[in-house]
Amino acid sequence: MSAQPFSGKKNQSFIWFVCFMAALCGLLFGLDIGVIAGALPFLSKDLNISNHAQEWVVSSMMFGAAIGALGAGWLSSHLGRKKSMLAGATLFVIGSLWSAFSPSVESLIGARVILGLAVGIASYTAPLYLAEIAPERVRGSMISMYQLMLTTGILVAYLSDTALSYSGSWRWMLGVIAFPALILFVGVLFLPNSPRWLAAHGRFNEAQRVLARLRSSDEQAKQELDEIRESLQVKQHGWSLFKSNSNFRRAVWLGILLQVMQQFTGMNVVMYYAPKIFSIAGFSNTHEQMWGTVIVGAVNMLSTLIAVGLVDRWGRKPMLVTSFLIMTVGMGVLGTLLHMGVETPFRQYFAIAMLLMFIVGFAMAAGPVIWLLCSEIQPLKGRDFGITASTTTNWVANMVVGATFLTLLDTLGNAPTFWLYAALNVVFILITIWLVPETRHVTLEHIERNLMQGKALRDIGS
Repeated sequence: MSAQPFSGKKNQSFIWFVCFMAALCGLLFGLDIGVIAGALPFLSKDLNISNHAQEWVVSSMMFGAAIGALGAGWLSSHLGRKKSMLAGATLFVIGSLWSAFSPSVESLIGARVILGLAVGIASYTAPLYLAEIAPERVRGSMISMYQLMLTTGILVAYLSDTALSYSGSWRWMLGVIAFPALILFVGVLFLPNSPRWLAAHGRFNEAQRVLARLRSSDEQAKQELDEIRESLQVKQHGWSLFKSNSNFRRAVWLGILLQVMQQFTGMNVVMYYAPKIFSIAGFSNTHEQMWGTVIVGAVNMLSTLIAVGLVDRWGRKPMLVTSFLIMTVGMGVLGTLLHMGVETPFRQYFAIAMLLMFIVGFAMAAGPVIWLLCSEIQPLKGRDFGITASTTTNWVANMVVGATFLTLLDTLGNAPTFWLYAALNVVFILITIWLVPETRHVTLEHIERNLMQGKALRDIGS
């Protein structure tokens, strides 16, 4: 029996259901990033924890995410993308409920590590599953939907925190994530296995049946299965290639450097400590801080649309340089205003305007484009290894940033801390000009060929 046409409502609905459930991992990812910002002021009072302990509460999730990302490649390869997402959903439920009922800061840190494992697995597996399951003509839209769901999750977390802030119910703030996690778990049960994973394990008949449900015709399904068979001839030799080939090492180290740059822009300082920053800027009322945090989430979500619209028109490199420049100005002026004092309403609102400008700068390029570059610069034989290395680095650097911000405020002071992030963004402009290639409209095969021929990193896209 031939497959139903892609234009048919039943088949099309199934495709969108499959892709939406995978993208829901992005929503949970965003919820877990955003929820701690609103809960932290309340739980720190209730559990009577120090600034240093607050940093551990924030950064423990990133520690778990680094471990989760490191093991997600093995998990998704051996158990499959579907079972990996089920494992992630289960950990989301356990971690959320454990967080809500934590009696002590030590228990809460343990719960946050479990949530981090879930985030690490989801951040690796969901985009991979989407890339393998979505029809070619909507693949970009599906992966963009994942990114949009992530930023939407952050905004929803901020809105939820704000609604619950009137009662100070931090346990509900942390526990409410269990509800969408349960929806994800149930939904993933109805998802098919990835046809590429099935084919990689010799289950070609099952792969054919899945593709027949997801593609416009049996012929298209057969053609894609043939392409998958061909691509599977290229075996992954990441670690051995890393040890033996200096050109591959350059690509891996560039991916690691890009992720360090992304984290040390200071963006996640804003995501995790937004109410604290609003307090520093002169907004002492808790509800003002919480609604300000909502504005931060909304600007972050809407600004990601800039990247979607411009990245294939303007190019990666000029967008990154512009992004770091905007963040330099935002952080630099914010630090200067804090140094001068924010006693007047004008200075307070101008400080927040600079903070929002910084967020626009990050969301328009440094956030999404760096992830894109990290996947583009890795040769096919070592792509899994290279992406695992850069993803794990992202979470380790994220943990360092989350675990040091309050300490920097206590030791350096408010203004110098923001000046430090501004200076780092200046350094990142120079690194981008010196090392980062322009990969717009260049095939992955061409990039790989230039890399392996020993061309300078900034020229491998030429």
